[in-house]
Amino acid sequence: MTSDLSVDAPAAATSQRPHPARWWALAVLTLALLLVAVDATVLGLAMPFLSEQLRPSSTELLWIGDVYSFVIAGLLVSMGGLGDRIGRKKLLLCGAAAFGALSMLAAYATSPGMLMAARALMGVAGATLMPSTLALIRNLFSDPRERSFAIGVWGSASMAGAAAGPVVGGFLLEHFWWGSVFLINIPVMAVLVLFGAKLLPESRNPAPGPWDMLSVLLSLVGMVGIIYAVKETAAYGVGLGHMAAGAAGLLCVAAFVRRQLTIPTPLLDMRLFRDRGLSASVLADLLTVLGMSGLVFFLSQFLQLVQGRSPLQAGLAEIPATVGAVVTGLLAGKAARRYSVRTVVAGGLAAIGVALAALVLLTPDSGYPLVGAVLLIVGIGAGFSFTVTADVILSCVPQENAGAASAVSETAYELGAALGIAFLGSIVTSRYAGVVIPDGVPADAAEQARQSLPGAMEAATALPMETGDALRIAAQSAFTGGLRMASAVGAVVLLIAAAWAWRMLRGQSLADPAGS
Repeated sequence: MTSDLSVDAPAAATSQRPHPARWWALAVLTLALLLVAVDATVLGLAMPFLSEQLRPSSTELLWIGDVYSFVIAGLLVSMGGLGDRIGRKKLLLCGAAAFGALSMLAAYATSPGMLMAARALMGVAGATLMPSTLALIRNLFSDPRERSFAIGVWGSASMAGAAAGPVVGGFLLEHFWWGSVFLINIPVMAVLVLFGAKLLPESRNPAPGPWDMLSVLLSLVGMVGIIYAVKETAAYGVGLGHMAAGAAGLLCVAAFVRRQLTIPTPLLDMRLFRDRGLSASVLADLLTVLGMSGLVFFLSQFLQLVQGRSPLQAGLAEIPATVGAVVTGLLAGKAARRYSVRTVVAGGLAAIGVALAALVLLTPDSGYPLVGAVLLIVGIGAGFSFTVTADVILSCVPQENAGAASAVSETAYELGAALGIAFLGSIVTSRYAGVVIPDGVPADAAEQARQSLPGAMEAATALPMETGDALRIAAQSAFTGGLRMASAVGAVVLLIAAAWAWRMLRGQSLADPAGS
Protein backbone atom coordinates (compact mmCIF):
# COMPACT_ATOMS: atom_id res chain seq x y z
CA MET A 1 0.00 0.00 0.00
CA THR A 2 1.29 3.46 -0.84
CA SER A 3 0.15 6.84 0.33
CA ASP A 4 -0.74 9.78 -1.94
CA LEU A 5 -0.67 12.19 0.99
CA SER A 6 1.26 15.38 0.29
CA VAL A 7 1.75 18.02 2.94
CA ASP A 8 4.33 20.34 1.40
CA ALA A 9 2.11 23.36 1.89
CA PRO A 10 0.86 24.54 5.25
CA ALA A 11 -2.78 24.23 4.33
CA ALA A 12 -2.47 20.87 2.65
CA ALA A 13 -3.64 18.76 5.54
CA THR A 14 -6.76 20.83 6.01
CA SER A 15 -7.54 21.33 2.32
CA GLN A 16 -7.76 17.65 1.46
CA ARG A 17 -9.88 14.85 2.72
CA PRO A 18 -8.17 12.73 5.39
CA HIS A 19 -6.58 9.70 3.77
CA PRO A 20 -7.06 6.21 5.28
CA ALA A 21 -3.31 5.57 4.98
CA ARG A 22 -2.65 8.01 7.82
CA TRP A 23 -3.22 5.20 10.34
CA TRP A 24 -0.81 2.91 8.52
CA ALA A 25 1.67 5.77 8.44
CA LEU A 26 1.21 6.23 12.19
CA ALA A 27 2.01 2.55 12.72
CA VAL A 28 5.29 3.04 10.87
CA LEU A 29 6.14 6.18 12.84
CA THR A 30 5.74 4.33 16.11
CA LEU A 31 8.58 2.03 15.07
CA ALA A 32 10.98 4.97 15.30
CA LEU A 33 9.90 5.47 18.90
CA LEU A 34 10.37 1.77 19.59
CA LEU A 35 13.87 2.02 18.13
CA VAL A 36 14.91 4.75 20.56
CA ALA A 37 12.97 3.50 23.60
CA VAL A 38 14.30 -0.05 23.36
CA ASP A 39 17.86 1.26 23.07
CA ALA A 40 17.50 3.48 26.13
CA THR A 41 16.07 0.80 28.41
CA VAL A 42 18.34 -2.08 27.48
CA LEU A 43 21.40 0.04 28.25
CA GLY A 44 20.43 0.19 31.91
CA LEU A 45 20.13 -3.60 32.04
CA ALA A 46 23.43 -4.07 30.29
CA MET A 47 25.38 -1.80 32.66
CA PRO A 48 26.46 -4.55 35.09
CA PHE A 49 27.61 -6.76 32.20
CA LEU A 50 29.51 -4.15 30.22
CA SER A 51 31.04 -2.95 33.51
CA GLU A 52 32.48 -6.42 34.02
CA GLN A 53 33.82 -6.67 30.47
CA LEU A 54 34.96 -3.09 29.73
CA ARG A 55 35.76 -2.07 33.34
CA PRO A 56 34.72 1.59 33.08
CA SER A 57 35.23 3.92 36.04
CA SER A 58 32.21 5.47 37.76
CA THR A 59 32.62 8.62 35.69
CA GLU A 60 32.94 6.64 32.45
CA LEU A 61 29.83 4.69 33.41
CA LEU A 62 27.87 7.92 33.76
CA TRP A 63 29.23 9.18 30.43
CA ILE A 64 28.16 5.97 28.71
CA GLY A 65 24.69 6.53 30.13
CA ASP A 66 24.30 10.20 29.29
CA VAL A 67 26.52 11.06 26.29
CA TYR A 68 23.66 10.00 24.00
CA SER A 69 21.36 12.50 25.68
CA PHE A 70 24.05 15.20 25.60
CA VAL A 71 24.43 14.96 21.85
CA ILE A 72 20.78 14.47 21.03
CA ALA A 73 19.77 17.45 23.20
CA GLY A 74 22.30 19.62 21.42
CA LEU A 75 21.17 18.62 17.92
CA LEU A 76 17.39 18.18 18.17
CA VAL A 77 16.55 21.78 17.32
CA SER A 78 19.00 21.73 14.43
CA MET A 79 17.66 18.44 13.08
CA GLY A 80 14.08 19.64 13.49
CA GLY A 81 14.96 22.62 11.33
CA LEU A 82 16.75 20.38 8.83
CA GLY A 83 13.67 18.17 8.52
CA ASP A 84 11.51 21.23 7.88
CA ARG A 85 13.87 22.07 5.02
CA ILE A 86 14.84 18.83 3.28
CA GLY A 87 11.77 16.79 4.19
CA ARG A 88 10.88 15.00 7.42
CA LYS A 89 10.39 11.62 5.76
CA LYS A 90 13.80 11.77 4.11
CA LEU A 91 15.51 12.76 7.35
CA LEU A 92 13.65 10.08 9.34
CA LEU A 93 14.62 7.25 7.01
CA CYS A 94 18.27 8.35 6.75
CA GLY A 95 18.47 8.68 10.52
CA ALA A 96 16.93 5.27 11.07
CA ALA A 97 19.43 3.60 8.74
CA ALA A 98 22.34 5.35 10.46
CA PHE A 99 20.99 4.44 13.90
CA GLY A 100 20.94 0.78 12.97
CA ALA A 101 24.48 0.84 11.59
CA LEU A 102 25.81 2.62 14.68
CA SER A 103 24.07 0.09 16.91
CA MET A 104 26.37 -2.50 15.34
CA LEU A 105 29.38 -0.37 16.29
CA ALA A 106 28.17 -0.09 19.89
CA ALA A 107 27.53 -3.82 20.09
CA TYR A 108 31.14 -4.65 19.27
CA ALA A 109 32.81 -1.88 21.29
CA THR A 110 36.02 -3.07 22.92
CA SER A 111 36.67 -0.19 25.33
CA PRO A 112 34.69 2.39 27.33
CA GLY A 113 35.93 5.11 24.96
CA MET A 114 34.75 3.24 21.89
CA LEU A 115 31.34 2.65 23.43
CA MET A 116 31.02 6.32 24.40
CA ALA A 117 31.91 7.35 20.85
CA ALA A 118 29.34 4.96 19.41
CA ARG A 119 26.69 6.28 21.79
CA ALA A 120 27.55 9.86 20.82
CA LEU A 121 27.15 9.07 17.12
CA MET A 122 23.88 7.29 17.88
CA GLY A 123 22.80 10.56 19.47
CA VAL A 124 23.41 12.33 16.15
CA ALA A 125 21.24 9.76 14.35
CA GLY A 126 18.64 9.75 17.12
CA ALA A 127 18.27 13.51 16.83
CA THR A 128 16.89 13.02 13.33
CA LEU A 129 14.20 10.58 14.45
CA MET A 130 12.24 12.23 17.24
CA PRO A 131 11.29 15.60 15.67
CA SER A 132 10.42 13.94 12.38
CA THR A 133 7.96 11.47 13.88
CA LEU A 134 6.01 14.03 15.91
CA ALA A 135 6.05 16.61 13.10
CA LEU A 136 4.68 14.07 10.63
CA ILE A 137 1.87 13.24 13.05
CA ARG A 138 1.06 16.97 13.28
CA ASN A 139 0.73 17.11 9.50
CA LEU A 140 -1.00 13.76 9.03
CA PHE A 141 -3.82 14.42 11.49
CA SER A 142 -5.64 17.71 10.98
CA ASP A 143 -8.60 16.70 13.15
CA PRO A 144 -7.70 17.67 16.78
CA ARG A 145 -9.36 14.65 18.37
CA GLU A 146 -7.69 12.26 15.94
CA ARG A 147 -4.39 14.02 16.55
CA SER A 148 -4.76 13.67 20.33
CA PHE A 149 -5.38 9.96 19.94
CA ALA A 150 -2.47 9.62 17.49
CA ILE A 151 -0.14 11.38 19.94
CA GLY A 152 -1.39 8.99 22.62
CA VAL A 153 -0.56 6.03 20.40
CA TRP A 154 2.83 7.58 19.63
CA GLY A 155 3.63 8.05 23.31
CA SER A 156 2.27 4.63 24.23
CA ALA A 157 4.52 3.05 21.62
CA SER A 158 7.47 4.66 23.34
CA MET A 159 6.38 3.15 26.65
CA ALA A 160 5.78 -0.22 25.00
CA GLY A 161 9.34 -0.06 23.72
CA ALA A 162 10.51 0.73 27.23
CA ALA A 163 8.79 -2.47 28.36
CA ALA A 164 9.93 -4.63 25.47
CA GLY A 165 13.53 -3.47 25.85
CA PRO A 166 14.13 -4.94 29.31
CA VAL A 167 12.29 -8.17 28.52
CA VAL A 168 14.02 -8.80 25.21
CA GLY A 169 17.27 -7.40 26.54
CA GLY A 170 17.03 -9.58 29.64
CA PHE A 171 16.60 -12.66 27.50
CA LEU A 172 19.60 -11.71 25.37
CA LEU A 173 21.79 -10.95 28.38
CA GLU A 174 21.06 -14.37 29.85
CA HIS A 175 22.10 -16.12 26.63
CA PHE A 176 24.53 -13.83 24.80
CA TRP A 177 27.17 -11.16 25.45
CA TRP A 178 26.21 -7.63 26.52
CA GLY A 179 26.63 -6.14 23.05
CA SER A 180 23.72 -8.20 21.73
CA VAL A 181 21.27 -5.77 23.34
CA PHE A 182 22.17 -3.16 20.73
CA LEU A 183 21.61 -5.55 17.85
CA ILE A 184 17.85 -5.64 18.48
CA ASN A 185 17.72 -2.15 16.96
CA ILE A 186 18.66 -3.49 13.55
CA PRO A 187 15.49 -5.46 12.61
CA VAL A 188 13.30 -2.60 13.87
CA MET A 189 15.29 -0.18 11.73
CA ALA A 190 14.96 -2.43 8.70
CA VAL A 191 11.16 -2.61 9.02
CA LEU A 192 10.95 1.16 9.55
CA VAL A 193 12.99 1.94 6.43
CA LEU A 194 11.24 -0.64 4.25
CA PHE A 195 7.66 0.30 5.10
CA GLY A 196 8.36 3.97 5.77
CA ALA A 197 9.60 4.45 2.21
CA LYS A 198 6.20 3.28 0.93
CA LEU A 199 3.73 4.54 3.50
CA LEU A 200 5.01 7.84 4.85
CA PRO A 201 4.14 11.09 3.09
CA GLU A 202 6.84 13.67 2.57
CA SER A 203 6.40 16.82 4.62
CA ARG A 204 8.38 20.05 4.69
CA ASN A 205 8.16 23.78 5.09
CA PRO A 206 7.40 25.18 1.60
CA ALA A 207 9.60 28.26 2.18
CA PRO A 208 12.16 27.27 4.80
CA GLY A 209 15.23 29.31 3.88
CA PRO A 210 18.81 28.06 4.35
CA TRP A 211 19.99 25.81 7.20
CA ASP A 212 22.21 28.08 9.26
CA MET A 213 25.34 26.15 10.22
CA LEU A 214 26.47 28.74 12.76
CA SER A 215 23.20 28.27 14.64
CA VAL A 216 23.73 24.50 14.55
CA LEU A 217 27.20 24.89 16.06
CA LEU A 218 26.03 27.34 18.73
CA SER A 219 23.18 25.04 19.74
CA LEU A 220 25.38 21.96 20.02
CA VAL A 221 28.27 23.60 21.86
CA GLY A 222 25.92 25.50 24.15
CA MET A 223 23.92 22.48 25.24
CA VAL A 224 26.91 20.19 25.69
CA GLY A 225 28.85 22.86 27.59
CA ILE A 226 26.05 23.51 30.05
CA ILE A 227 25.29 19.84 30.66
CA TYR A 228 28.97 18.99 31.05
CA ALA A 229 29.39 21.74 33.64
CA VAL A 230 26.38 20.54 35.63
CA LYS A 231 27.54 16.92 35.50
CA GLU A 232 31.12 17.59 36.55
CA THR A 233 30.20 20.09 39.26
CA ALA A 234 27.66 17.69 40.74
CA ALA A 235 30.24 14.90 40.76
CA TYR A 236 33.40 16.75 41.82
CA GLY A 237 32.36 20.15 43.13
CA VAL A 238 33.17 23.57 41.72
CA GLY A 239 36.22 23.60 39.46
CA LEU A 240 37.75 26.10 37.07
CA GLY A 241 37.42 23.83 34.05
CA HIS A 242 33.79 23.00 34.82
CA MET A 243 32.82 26.61 35.30
CA ALA A 244 34.62 27.64 32.10
CA ALA A 245 32.71 24.99 30.13
CA GLY A 246 29.43 26.13 31.67
CA ALA A 247 30.15 29.78 30.94
CA ALA A 248 31.06 28.97 27.34
CA GLY A 249 27.85 26.97 27.01
CA LEU A 250 25.71 29.80 28.36
CA LEU A 251 27.38 32.28 26.02
CA CYS A 252 26.73 30.00 23.05
CA VAL A 253 23.06 29.56 24.02
CA ALA A 254 22.67 33.33 24.43
CA ALA A 255 24.31 33.85 21.04
CA PHE A 256 22.02 31.19 19.54
CA VAL A 257 18.89 32.93 20.87
CA ARG A 258 20.12 36.33 19.68
CA ARG A 259 20.90 34.96 16.24
CA GLN A 260 17.47 33.35 15.94
CA LEU A 261 15.89 36.73 16.63
CA THR A 262 17.94 38.51 13.97
CA ILE A 263 18.38 36.19 10.97
CA PRO A 264 15.60 36.04 8.35
CA THR A 265 15.07 32.26 8.53
CA PRO A 266 15.93 30.98 12.03
CA LEU A 267 16.33 27.33 12.93
CA LEU A 268 13.95 27.99 15.82
CA ASP A 269 11.44 30.83 15.79
CA MET A 270 11.82 32.18 19.32
CA ARG A 271 8.44 33.88 19.03
CA LEU A 272 6.88 30.47 19.56
CA PHE A 273 7.76 30.78 23.26
CA ARG A 274 5.43 33.74 23.63
CA ASP A 275 2.65 31.18 23.78
CA ARG A 276 2.15 30.44 27.49
CA GLY A 277 0.90 26.92 26.85
CA LEU A 278 3.97 25.96 24.83
CA SER A 279 6.52 27.47 27.21
CA ALA A 280 4.79 26.03 30.29
CA SER A 281 4.57 22.55 28.72
CA VAL A 282 8.23 22.58 27.68
CA LEU A 283 9.48 23.50 31.15
CA ALA A 284 7.12 21.01 32.81
CA ASP A 285 8.48 18.23 30.58
CA LEU A 286 12.08 19.18 31.36
CA LEU A 287 11.52 19.18 35.12
CA THR A 288 9.57 15.93 34.98
CA VAL A 289 12.23 13.99 33.12
CA LEU A 290 14.96 15.50 35.31
CA GLY A 291 13.19 14.32 38.45
CA MET A 292 12.52 10.82 37.11
CA SER A 293 15.94 10.14 35.59
CA GLY A 294 17.57 8.85 38.75
CA LEU A 295 14.89 6.20 39.16
CA VAL A 296 14.97 5.17 35.51
CA PHE A 297 18.76 4.95 35.25
CA PHE A 298 19.57 3.23 38.55
CA LEU A 299 16.53 1.03 39.14
CA SER A 300 17.80 -1.79 36.92
CA GLN A 301 21.07 -1.86 38.86
CA PHE A 302 19.13 -1.97 42.13
CA LEU A 303 16.93 -4.85 40.95
CA GLN A 304 19.88 -6.89 39.67
CA LEU A 305 22.88 -6.08 41.85
CA VAL A 306 21.11 -5.32 45.13
CA GLN A 307 18.11 -7.65 45.02
CA GLY A 308 19.73 -10.39 42.93
CA ARG A 309 17.24 -10.56 40.06
CA SER A 310 18.28 -11.83 36.65
CA PRO A 311 18.20 -9.36 33.72
CA LEU A 312 14.94 -10.88 32.46
CA GLN A 313 13.37 -10.72 35.92
CA ALA A 314 14.47 -7.09 36.25
CA GLY A 315 12.89 -6.28 32.90
CA LEU A 316 9.62 -7.94 33.84
CA ALA A 317 9.63 -6.12 37.18
CA GLU A 318 9.50 -2.76 35.37
CA ILE A 319 6.41 -3.61 33.31
CA PRO A 320 3.87 -1.88 35.64
CA ALA A 321 5.24 1.52 34.61
CA THR A 322 4.69 0.67 30.97
CA VAL A 323 1.18 -0.67 31.49
CA GLY A 324 0.18 2.48 33.37
CA ALA A 325 1.68 4.78 30.75
CA VAL A 326 0.21 2.96 27.75
CA VAL A 327 -3.32 2.94 29.14
CA THR A 328 -3.33 6.54 30.33
CA GLY A 329 -1.56 7.77 27.20
CA LEU A 330 -4.48 6.58 25.09
CA LEU A 331 -7.00 8.21 27.45
CA ALA A 332 -5.10 11.44 28.14
CA GLY A 333 -6.61 13.58 25.36
CA LYS A 334 -10.15 12.64 26.33
CA ALA A 335 -9.42 13.29 30.01
CA ALA A 336 -7.91 16.71 29.26
CA ARG A 337 -10.98 17.77 27.31
CA ARG A 338 -13.27 16.62 30.08
CA TYR A 339 -11.44 17.87 33.16
CA SER A 340 -8.97 20.51 31.77
CA VAL A 341 -5.38 20.41 30.61
CA ARG A 342 -3.92 21.72 33.84
CA THR A 343 -5.80 19.23 35.99
CA VAL A 344 -4.54 16.25 34.02
CA VAL A 345 -0.94 17.47 33.67
CA ALA A 346 -0.51 18.80 37.21
CA GLY A 347 -2.30 15.79 38.69
CA GLY A 348 -0.08 13.39 36.77
CA LEU A 349 3.09 15.15 37.86
CA ALA A 350 2.00 15.30 41.49
CA ALA A 351 1.28 11.55 41.41
CA ILE A 352 4.81 10.87 40.16
CA GLY A 353 6.23 13.09 42.90
CA VAL A 354 4.36 11.24 45.63
CA ALA A 355 5.45 7.87 44.18
CA LEU A 356 9.11 8.93 44.17
CA ALA A 357 8.77 10.19 47.73
CA ALA A 358 7.63 6.70 48.76
CA LEU A 359 11.03 5.37 47.73
CA VAL A 360 12.62 6.94 50.81
CA LEU A 361 11.33 3.75 52.47
CA LEU A 362 13.38 1.57 50.12
CA THR A 363 15.84 -0.92 51.63
CA PRO A 364 17.89 -3.68 50.01
CA ASP A 365 15.33 -6.18 51.34
CA SER A 366 12.19 -4.27 50.28
CA GLY A 367 9.52 -6.48 48.77
CA TYR A 368 8.36 -6.05 45.22
CA PRO A 369 4.92 -4.55 46.11
CA LEU A 370 6.60 -1.25 47.04
CA VAL A 371 8.65 -1.08 43.85
CA GLY A 372 5.77 -2.29 41.67
CA ALA A 373 3.29 0.21 43.13
CA VAL A 374 5.74 3.08 42.64
CA LEU A 375 6.38 2.07 39.03
CA LEU A 376 2.66 1.78 38.27
CA ILE A 377 1.92 5.25 39.65
CA VAL A 378 4.90 6.74 37.83
CA GLY A 379 3.66 5.21 34.58
CA ILE A 380 0.12 6.49 35.06
CA GLY A 381 1.32 10.02 35.84
CA ALA A 382 3.77 10.06 32.93
CA GLY A 383 1.19 8.77 30.47
CA PHE A 384 -1.22 11.55 31.34
CA SER A 385 1.26 14.42 31.55
CA PHE A 386 3.60 13.74 28.62
CA THR A 387 0.78 12.98 26.17
CA VAL A 388 -1.14 16.15 26.98
CA THR A 389 1.91 18.45 26.98
CA ALA A 390 2.97 17.05 23.57
CA ASP A 391 -0.52 17.78 22.24
CA VAL A 392 -0.44 21.31 23.67
CA ILE A 393 2.98 22.02 22.12
CA LEU A 394 1.94 20.84 18.66
CA SER A 395 -1.40 22.66 18.84
CA CYS A 396 0.35 25.97 19.53
CA VAL A 397 2.22 26.17 16.21
CA PRO A 398 1.34 26.25 12.51
CA GLN A 399 2.05 23.16 10.45
CA GLU A 400 5.08 24.61 8.69
CA ASN A 401 6.81 24.93 12.08
CA ALA A 402 5.89 21.44 13.24
CA GLY A 403 9.48 20.21 13.04
CA ALA A 404 10.80 23.06 15.17
CA ALA A 405 8.04 22.63 17.76
CA SER A 406 8.59 18.88 17.92
CA ALA A 407 12.30 19.48 18.37
CA VAL A 408 11.63 21.86 21.26
CA SER A 409 9.46 19.21 22.93
CA GLU A 410 12.07 16.50 22.51
CA THR A 411 14.93 18.81 23.50
CA ALA A 412 13.20 19.41 26.83
CA TYR A 413 12.92 15.65 27.29
CA GLU A 414 16.52 14.87 26.38
CA LEU A 415 17.97 17.84 28.24
CA GLY A 416 16.02 16.80 31.31
CA ALA A 417 17.29 13.24 30.96
CA ALA A 418 20.90 14.35 30.62
CA LEU A 419 20.70 16.77 33.53
CA GLY A 420 18.84 14.22 35.63
CA ILE A 421 21.39 11.48 35.03
CA ALA A 422 24.19 13.94 35.68
CA PHE A 423 22.73 15.50 38.83
CA LEU A 424 20.78 12.66 40.43
CA GLY A 425 23.31 10.11 39.23
CA SER A 426 26.04 12.11 40.90
CA ILE A 427 24.04 12.07 44.13
CA VAL A 428 23.93 8.28 44.01
CA THR A 429 27.62 8.09 43.10
CA SER A 430 28.77 10.50 45.81
CA ARG A 431 26.69 8.74 48.45
CA TYR A 432 28.02 5.38 47.29
CA ALA A 433 31.61 6.65 47.40
CA GLY A 434 31.23 6.87 51.19
CA VAL A 435 30.70 3.13 51.48
CA VAL A 436 32.17 1.76 54.69
CA ILE A 437 34.62 -0.97 53.74
CA PRO A 438 34.53 -3.88 56.25
CA ASP A 439 37.67 -4.98 58.08
CA GLY A 440 39.73 -7.59 56.31
CA VAL A 441 39.15 -6.34 52.77
CA PRO A 442 42.49 -5.89 50.92
CA ALA A 443 43.38 -2.39 49.74
CA ASP A 444 43.06 -3.19 46.02
CA ALA A 445 39.66 -4.82 46.50
CA ALA A 446 38.53 -1.87 48.64
CA GLU A 447 39.56 0.58 45.93
CA GLN A 448 37.71 -1.45 43.31
CA ALA A 449 34.61 -1.55 45.51
CA ARG A 450 34.62 2.24 45.97
CA GLN A 451 34.59 2.79 42.20
CA SER A 452 31.13 1.35 41.54
CA LEU A 453 28.57 -1.18 42.75
CA PRO A 454 29.43 -3.64 39.93
CA GLY A 455 33.07 -3.32 40.98
CA ALA A 456 32.17 -4.15 44.56
CA MET A 457 30.18 -7.21 43.48
CA GLU A 458 33.11 -8.46 41.42
CA ALA A 459 35.61 -7.81 44.21
CA ALA A 460 33.43 -9.65 46.72
CA THR A 461 33.45 -12.84 44.67
CA ALA A 462 37.25 -13.07 44.98
CA LEU A 463 37.24 -12.76 48.79
CA PRO A 464 36.61 -15.38 51.48
CA MET A 465 32.89 -15.97 51.94
CA GLU A 466 32.43 -14.04 55.21
CA THR A 467 34.49 -11.05 54.09
CA GLY A 468 32.92 -11.06 50.64
CA ASP A 469 29.41 -11.13 52.06
CA ALA A 470 30.22 -8.24 54.38
CA LEU A 471 31.58 -6.17 51.47
CA ARG A 472 28.59 -7.02 49.33
CA ILE A 473 26.11 -5.98 52.03
CA ALA A 474 27.97 -2.72 52.70
CA ALA A 475 28.05 -1.82 49.00
CA GLN A 476 24.37 -2.67 48.47
CA SER A 477 23.38 -0.61 51.50
CA ALA A 478 25.41 2.40 50.31
CA PHE A 479 23.93 2.21 46.81
CA THR A 480 20.38 1.93 48.16
CA GLY A 481 21.00 4.95 50.38
CA GLY A 482 22.07 6.93 47.33
CA LEU A 483 18.99 5.82 45.42
CA ARG A 484 16.77 6.89 48.33
CA MET A 485 18.38 10.33 48.40
CA ALA A 486 18.09 10.76 44.63
CA SER A 487 14.43 9.72 44.76
CA ALA A 488 13.72 12.29 47.48
CA VAL A 489 15.29 15.05 45.40
CA GLY A 490 13.37 13.83 42.35
CA ALA A 491 10.13 13.96 44.33
CA VAL A 492 10.72 17.60 45.20
CA VAL A 493 11.44 18.42 41.54
CA LEU A 494 8.23 16.69 40.42
CA LEU A 495 6.08 18.50 42.97
CA ILE A 496 7.58 21.81 41.83
CA ALA A 497 6.76 20.84 38.23
CA ALA A 498 3.18 20.03 39.26
CA ALA A 499 2.76 23.43 40.91
CA TRP A 500 4.23 25.14 37.84
CA ALA A 501 1.87 23.29 35.48
CA TRP A 502 -1.16 24.09 37.66
CA ARG A 503 -0.37 27.79 37.57
CA MET A 504 0.86 28.26 34.02
CA LEU A 505 -1.61 25.99 32.19
CA ARG A 506 -4.61 27.80 33.64
CA GLY A 507 -7.17 28.29 30.88
CA GLN A 508 -5.28 26.08 28.42
CA SER A 509 -7.41 23.65 26.44
CA LEU A 510 -7.00 21.19 23.60
CA ALA A 511 -8.55 22.15 20.29
CA ASP A 512 -11.83 20.53 19.22
CA PRO A 513 -12.90 19.80 15.66
CA ALA A 514 -14.70 22.68 14.02
CA GLY A 515 -18.38 22.43 14.51
CA SER A 516 -18.21 19.80 17.25
